[in-house]
Amino acid sequence: MILLLNTVKIVLIALNIIPNRMRHKKIMFFIYMGTLVTHVMMDEPRFAQPIPNVTVAVGRDANLPCVVEHLGTYKVAWIHIDRQMILTIHRHVISRIPRYSITYDNSNTWMLHVNQAQQEDRGYYMCQVNTNPMISQVGYLQVVVPPNILDIESTPSSVAVRENQSINMTCRADGFPTPKIIWRREDGQSITVERKKKVMVYDGDVLHLTKLSRNEMGAYLCIATNGIPPSVSKRIILDVEFSPMIWVPNQLVGAPSGTDVTIDCHTEAHPRAIIYWVYNQVMVLPSKKYIIDYNENSYRAHMKLTIKNLSAGDFGNYRCISKNSLGETEGSIRVYEIPLPATPSKQVTIAEPKETARVNDTTAKVSQPEILFPARPESNIHNERERNGPNSIQIERKGTLAIGSFSFTDSPPNEYGIISKANNINRRMLSEISATIMVFVNTLCISLKIRSSC
Repeated sequence: MILLLNTVKIVLIALNIIPNRMRHKKIMFFIYMGTLVTHVMMDEPRFAQPIPNVTVAVGRDANLPCVVEHLGTYKVAWIHIDRQMILTIHRHVISRIPRYSITYDNSNTWMLHVNQAQQEDRGYYMCQVNTNPMISQVGYLQVVVPPNILDIESTPSSVAVRENQSINMTCRADGFPTPKIIWRREDGQSITVERKKKVMVYDGDVLHLTKLSRNEMGAYLCIATNGIPPSVSKRIILDVEFSPMIWVPNQLVGAPSGTDVTIDCHTEAHPRAIIYWVYNQVMVLPSKKYIIDYNENSYRAHMKLTIKNLSAGDFGNYRCISKNSLGETEGSIRVYEIPLPATPSKQVTIAEPKETARVNDTTAKVSQPEILFPARPESNIHNERERNGPNSIQIERKGTLAIGSFSFTDSPPNEYGIISKANNINRRMLSEISATIMVFVNTLCISLKIRSSC
């Protein structure tokens, strides 16, 4: 308000000092001063708020607002600083890129639209008002790009290497920000790096594996991420090649005739091996006689052969053969016959007629002798003397093997072993020999005058 009053005073003073001869110029001067007063009374254009920094994924739309107050008759222009390109002036689009457009809300906001933003749209954008001097402000458009694996620069999806050799697997990716590469095994197993170090996750574009073993065979995942969804991955199958190997759990298998028997063998090979059975130089094929069962897991395989109703022609040597492009190996299993257990038969005892022999009025009962392994107590001996009489002959027991008196019994106790009739010894002859021995012993006792002790 003070500025307005001072301006009016200046105008009045100027009118009074102007000579009359210059009246024709008073009108022109008055118009000029009026215009000056109008400009003084009006506020200059200014930005109501800064341009925000905008982040958008590639292919999405982005909007940059420029809010100008008291624009008046001035013009607003948008400029892409990085490209040094004028995009719009006021309501007109200058750029020939159709993805750019401008809108005005008839208030104070001038909106720059970037449709389907591309990576080249990233950079600083200036909103400018053509005042004198010019005023402007700047905002930044960030166009982010999700990661993308570059197959042409990466290891193929399937790679093969011989066992105990080394390999470098590469995975390249682009995107903005720059993606981070990590490696994992699809089966969840650890990755062996630097020969002995095992890790679950490995960081880096290149995975270096040395002295590969068959246990490291499988699918490896290369995962690229930069914080912009979605993350991407590539599956690389690593094949470790080696010649076949065979393990036979049982090399000798026995079974009786008429039964079924199963033999088996385990093999490891890669590439996948052909496995089959051979008997008597002939390949065994599935039939009612032969049942072949085959299970495979990765580079391991387990094969079983069941032989039904064994007969004499089925016993012999069976070979399990494994063959692939790198080599061939075999395992041998011998099937032999086990006799069936004999059926136990009942023991038959034949009673023999008793015979008596009289020597010096001494009577001995003759029967099948018995062999007694446990020694009998002395009381049993004394009772036996009383039972057999004073002339019975006793033989001293030695150790744990004792021979009883020559007073035999027809039926030995069950707990003692008996001499079987299969010995083909004539019982009559055995009785005569026993009687002769008794006479000899009795005579010896009489001659030594120790009959009472015998």
